[in-house]
Amino acid sequence: MSNGIGLHEPKIISVVNQKGGVGKTTTTINIGAALAAQGMNVLLVDLDPQGNASTGLGFPASVRGKTTYDLLLDEAPIEEVVHDTEFEGLFLAPATTDLSSADMELVSNEKRTFLLRDSLRQPAMEKFEFDFVLIDCPPSLNMLTINAMVASHSILVPLQTEFYALEGLSQLMLTVREVREAANRDLRFEGVVLTMYDGRNNLARQVEADARDNLGDMVFETRIPRNVRISEAPSFAMPVLSYDPSSTGAVAYSALAKEILIKNNIMAEA
Repeated sequence: MSNGIGLHEPKIISVVNQKGGVGKTTTTINIGAALAAQGMNVLLVDLDPQGNASTGLGFPASVRGKTTYDLLLDEAPIEEVVHDTEFEGLFLAPATTDLSSADMELVSNEKRTFLLRDSLRQPAMEKFEFDFVLIDCPPSLNMLTINAMVASHSILVPLQTEFYALEGLSQLMLTVREVREAANRDLRFEGVVLTMYDGRNNLARQVEADARDNLGDMVFETRIPRNVRISEAPSFAMPVLSYDPSSTGAVAYSALAKEILIKNNIMAEA
């Protein structure tokens, strides 16, 4: 399917927040599943040494084989790293704790910030016909995250609706500006998605108001609610859309995926 980027060239989106616990991996998995449910071919690239996205899609460390570490450091062919998942249209490039040493190993590599970009643009990617590549970044602005930004067309930021939520954004925006100037002038913000939202909570509503006042249209209309089904789904190695399709969490991630498709001119606005 044409996605406005080019023939079989996927839209590459990094899911980034240097703060942990904001729903970054959960958002990556569930956007991927929701886009796949809309008929997209989606590759999820696990770039977090914790490997939670891999576990959350049913890949314990013992079965991951070649990983994003091999892709980055050993220039492994993409077809040796990409795995089918149980969810139609959703594929995974897994990670293990091996990736935790990558930062140190990348320092001495002349191409250190371009390795993921080159890996995701190798000719073998064509045959997969991916529409989207979603990169689950580590919760820090380290060399792995820089690699992801250099490889990406845009970044998506999950923002937990809590006190100090907006403070970390200034450092992230500064990093994006630096990446644009040094290595990827076309990098854009896909948007900011409010996560763990509880509309009964005055603070959550205030954070939302502040985010929309400061960031305007950059904030997606869809808010991801606090929802027990979202929290339970990873322990069953399933996206919430498969675990409980009628839950408020699944409905929200489906709506977010549709916003992304509309923004990328793949789906007409309803």
